[in-house]
Amino acid sequence: MFAEERQNQIAAMLAVHSSIKVTELSETFRVSESTIRRDLQEMEEKNLLKRTHGGAVGLQKRTFEPSFKEKRAEYFEDKIRIGELAAELVNEGDSVILDTGTTTLEIAKRIKGKRVTVITNGLDIAEELSDVEGLEVILTGGTLRGKTRAMVGYLAENTLRNFKADLAFIGTNGISVDDGITTPNHIEAMTKRAMIASANQVYAVCDASKFNEVSFAVIQPVRGLTGVITSGELSEDIIKSFDEEGVKIIR
Repeated sequence: MFAEERQNQIAAMLAVHSSIKVTELSETFRVSESTIRRDLQEMEEKNLLKRTHGGAVGLQKRTFEPSFKEKRAEYFEDKIRIGELAAELVNEGDSVILDTGTTTLEIAKRIKGKRVTVITNGLDIAEELSDVEGLEVILTGGTLRGKTRAMVGYLAENTLRNFKADLAFIGTNGISVDDGITTPNHIEAMTKRAMIASANQVYAVCDASKFNEVSFAVIQPVRGLTGVITSGELSEDIIKSFDEEGVKIIR
């Protein structure tokens, strides 16, 4: 098979799947991994894909952003487990930044019994915690994004600059060692960045499907994270790559 034909088939695979791996492509086309990497490099130079650690993602996926309702239905059991794991890290008296999102909403549900202060830009999180005795909620304010139900922009960022929280839990649409943590909207990325800067410990929270995915706007490199809380199967290569960056994966 000629390289051009193989690359056309790779492009067709990316039109169906959100990501592909070098090892899988090598087995599919019965060529060496170095040949596949060369194919991916050539395709990236033609702006047909984006290479990631161990594979590639299609560019058409990078700016897609599901709604809050759509996200809530995806990997629901994983989000519950992530919520439980994250809540275990929260101690009495802590101040906690909760990014908007369906996964962080599950964290909010599981810290209701603790006397903590929660800073959030998420309407659903604020509503969930609004009548919990002994728990203080601070809303960032800002411009409301209807699709994600997040308050973002310079008003939210200015509010966050007034605090230094013990913990922050940040949602992400994609995470990889090569490209960091990413999200489809650049304004939301800036607000997430302000959350990270306002906390002593920062955990990204996402199910395993987000690994080696890449969205349009970079929030920050993974090296700045305390850890990643996730649920689902991860390859040993992914775990090793994060370990080498000093980032603990909690499953």
